Parts: sequence; C-alpha cells; structure tokens
Amino acid sequence: MARGTKSGAATLSVASNSALIALKIAAGAITGSIALLTEAAHSGIDLVASVIALVAVRQADEPPDREHQYGHEKAENLAAAIEGMLILVGAAVIIYEATRRLVVGAELEHLGVGLAVIGFSAVANFAVSGYLSRRARVLRSAALEGDAAHLRTDALTSVGVFVGLGLAAVTGVDAFDAIAALAVAIAIVFAGLRILTRSSRVLLDEAPPPEELDRIEDAIARARPEEMVGYHKLRARRAGTRRYIDMHVQFRDGTTLEDAHALAHKLRDAIETEIPDSDVLIHVEPEGAAHPPEAPEAQPYRAG
Repeated sequence: MARGTKSGAATLSVASNSALIALKIAAGAITGSIALLTEAAHSGIDLVASVIALVAVRQADEPPDREHQYGHEKAENLAAAIEGMLILVGAAVIIYEATRRLVVGAELEHLGVGLAVIGFSAVANFAVSGYLSRRARVLRSAALEGDAAHLRTDALTSVGVFVGLGLAAVTGVDAFDAIAALAVAIAIVFAGLRILTRSSRVLLDEAPPPEELDRIEDAIARARPEEMVGYHKLRARRAGTRRYIDMHVQFRDGTTLEDAHALAHKLRDAIETEIPDSDVLIHVEPEGAAHPPEAPEAQPYRAG
C-alpha cells in the first residue's frame, strides 16, 4: 500500500510538470519572455527530478537481495541529492540567459498570455507540492520530500516571474522580465543547496536528531531488565524511511546466554515499537565489559 501511494504521488508530479512545460514553452514563444522560457527550463529540470523520484520510490521499496543486503532505502536519499544538483544546474542556466538578455535587450509581446500561464503554473505547483509534502511526511519519503521542495520552489519562482511580467506590462520596461528571472535563480540556488545538504547528511550516515536518540534511550529505560548492568556504543543512522540502531548491552554475571538473548530481544522490541521502521541489533556482553558513560572508550556514542 505504501509503495502504491508513493508511486501515485510521484506519478502525479510527473504528469503535472509535463503539462506545465508545454504551457510555458508556448507562452514564452508567444511573449518573447526570457523569464517564461527559463521557467520552462526550470520545469524541465523538475520533470527530470520527478522521474528520478518516481524511480527511486519504487526502487527503495524493493526487498533486500544478495547485492543489497541492507535493502535499497538509500535510493530515495540519492534521488534527493540528484534533485538538489539539478536545481543548481537550472539556476546556472537562468542566470546566464537572464544576464545576456539584460545586456542585449529583448522586446516583449502579448504579456496577458504570459501572466495567465505563469499564474496558473504557480497555483498548480503550490497544490501539487502541498500534496507531495503531506504524503512525504506520512510515508517519511526523502524522494517525495525533495520533489515537493522542488515544486514549491518552482511555484515561488513563478510568483516572481508573474511580478516581473506585471511590472513590465505596467511600466513598459522590458528589463523587469530579466530581473525577475535573476531573482528566480537566487531562490533556486538556496533551495538546491538545502536539499543537497539534507540528503548528503543521510548518505554520509549522519546520526538522527538528538530528540530521536533521547526517545531510544527512554525506550531502553522503560524496558530495562534487572539483569542488565548497562549499555554503551549506542548509535543510529538513517536510510530512506528506515533507522538502523545498534548497541552493546552488558548483563550481570551469572545470567545465562539463553536468558541474555531473550532479554535482548525484549529490549529490541521495545526500541522498534518506539521507533517505527527501525532495525535494532544488540550485541550481548558480560558484566566486566561495562564502562561508565563518561569513560573515553564510551565516546562518541551514547551509554547508560
């Protein structure tokens, strides 16, 4: 069900971008607006990003295989990183063309058509990005989140283009069109860097937020059996929607291996209940392996 929902949301994004590209190219050709043509190029990049997101959400839900024994969840984070890079490429194209138009100059015609198309584009992208953002939160999908951010940026830049064309229509100064395109490019750069940074952190196995680690430790405290002396080397990482958590747990001398194994499973179940879609691995150790949390060998991990 989750896979179908992710694929459905990504497919909607592909269809929306395809329609908007055709409208923007036609309107840009009619009006001669560089802002509209760069918006069409931006939507073309959005389309590529949406296709990447569609492929990624399907790939991420594939079960583990011999070549990918931890699964394919990071496909979503990789897709988000690619989307971030594509956004920066789009910004570079816009900056180049807008600067050239400012130097060379250009004449605009039939601005009413351009205003209508870019206004419709902004509304459509706000609606689709809002839907994708909600689905991304529910499904915890990095690829859908990146696609939603991409379309939201496109909607905001469409608003900027609308303002630029409006000023050009009111004042008769065609330079406002290129100025609006440059403003669009600046917004796109910030959006691209934000998406690229966020996805790169996951690809580099950055630890989850401190609040999430606190929840893990709270679950450990609630499920902690009397036989447990302590734990150390608690660490976690993210991959797509999943969390991978591992830790070393020490049990009192005299605890049998069978009992320690059963207690470790109960501890694992408590953590996986608190953190859905998590995979917990617990290494069982004797009492003598315990160290206090402040000990140098316990760093940089959490211990208790």
